[in-house]
Amino acid sequence: MSFDDWLTHFRSNPARQLMIEAGIDWDAPSPLDARTRRAFVRSFQRFELGESGDGERLLAKASAAGDPTYLAALELLVVEEQKHSALFRRGLDHLGAPTLSSHWSDAAFTTLRRALGLRTELALFLIAETVAMGYFVALAEHAPDPVLRGIGRRISTDERDHIRFQIDRLRVGFRRMPGPARVVVGLCWGVIAVGAATVITVDHRAALRACGLSPLDYWGRALRQFRRAAQSVLTRPRARPLGPTTKGS
Repeated sequence: MSFDDWLTHFRSNPARQLMIEAGIDWDAPSPLDARTRRAFVRSFQRFELGESGDGERLLAKASAAGDPTYLAALELLVVEEQKHSALFRRGLDHLGAPTLSSHWSDAAFTTLRRALGLRTELALFLIAETVAMGYFVALAEHAPDPVLRGIGRRISTDERDHIRFQIDRLRVGFRRMPGPARVVVGLCWGVIAVGAATVITVDHRAALRACGLSPLDYWGRALRQFRRAAQSVLTRPRARPLGPTTKGS
């Protein structure tokens, strides 16, 4: 498949991003009480750290795959993830809190993905993005602070397309794999997804409650979101590309 549509999307997406950010009143005081503020500080610190990587090793693997259009699109996706990190930093500034220099969950995820090939690393990103997507949507719709809601809107808009992009690329990677082997892959992904959903639910449970979500309900929703994405990759590897949401597909 061609990744021309994705490259066009990522090149034009900064205009949409700026439009969303223009609607955020960054100077507005936070209405949060001390307990709720601590919940979002803890949550934003972990997300800021997780989104801050430079993607150097991932891009090197993508370069070796030999598709320059895909590589160019992936480079722009990495830039978007770095912008998400900057947005979480602005959120922490708004809450009067510092960033973290390290956290065990980020270190473990980074070590695991760096040891693997391109296809498996992209699968790990798909797992991470799908289980976190519900958090970004909850933040956008129900965070009890308008600045945090704006950050949620901004990031969730990007992440919807990031998930679709990863699905399109992973389908290419699995087209030649026999069906039984894809079943085994799906089982392995499922085990990792359970762990990822558990970590995000435990790490962000206070922020989820502040957005009106039961952590247990969130855990179930996160796994359902992952299963839909995994099935799209593994059971329909030759399906028509999803493409960016801006194309209305």
